[in-house]
Amino acid sequence: MKAVLGKKQTSSHTDWLRVFSNIEQYVSKQETDNLVDRLVEQVKPHIHGKRVAYAWSGGKDSIALGFIMEQAGVHDCLLGRCNLEYPAFMQWIDKHRPVGLEIINTGQDLRWLASHPEMLFPNDSSLAAKWFSIIQHRTQDAYVKNHKTDILCLGRRIQDGNYVGPGGMYTNTKGITRFSPIADTRHEEILAIIHYYHLPMPPIYSWPRGFRVGTHCWASRQWCGSVENGFREVYEIDSSLVEEAANYIPSARQFLQEKV
Repeated sequence: MKAVLGKKQTSSHTDWLRVFSNIEQYVSKQETDNLVDRLVEQVKPHIHGKRVAYAWSGGKDSIALGFIMEQAGVHDCLLGRCNLEYPAFMQWIDKHRPVGLEIINTGQDLRWLASHPEMLFPNDSSLAAKWFSIIQHRTQDAYVKNHKTDILCLGRRIQDGNYVGPGGMYTNTKGITRFSPIADTRHEEILAIIHYYHLPMPPIYSWPRGFRVGTHCWASRQWCGSVENGFREVYEIDSSLVEEAANYIPSARQFLQEKV
């Protein structure tokens, strides 16, 4: 395998597209088959006799994770969402969702966003983490509690700087054990799994900065530089989202007025 992509934020969206479009130059089919076989075999001892599920976001890492987990015999999974999602992304979810997927809606909407304006297009890492806390972490906690899940598998990877724990597994203060089966997998290998096994990719990766921002609700879109730039990108993706937001969010109204 030839590795050319660094940590997600050090490579441009164009870099990602170039590598993905030419992935066979970087990772062979045989290397990918061997990787998948190894990952599946590594998962099996950890899940034997356990109640296991995996978190699925519809992003590239969770798509690869889902493929591995399904091969290992794990079909239960969850997706956390709110009411600020891209319609095109939710349509893609409806079409390509795993059979065992449970969707949990945490309910944040435009009224909520209007009362929490600091959460719009976070440039601060702590605010970005807060989005993950109120949606992904909250829904994961609820799912584990409701289903009495022993191990929740995640698509976290070391190359992105994610904490995965010793050997890719740790138990948090709430007693939830999280396991990251693809922790050591590199970007190119993730893209190769998706390519060679013909796994569908969501439209987010064809949108502005798609590979850099990953899956997200539109209001949590990161590293926009300014609220105005955030609305500009969202408007390019789906203008109706900004037009609806203008009924509640002053900065959205201002963007539309200045655009005219």
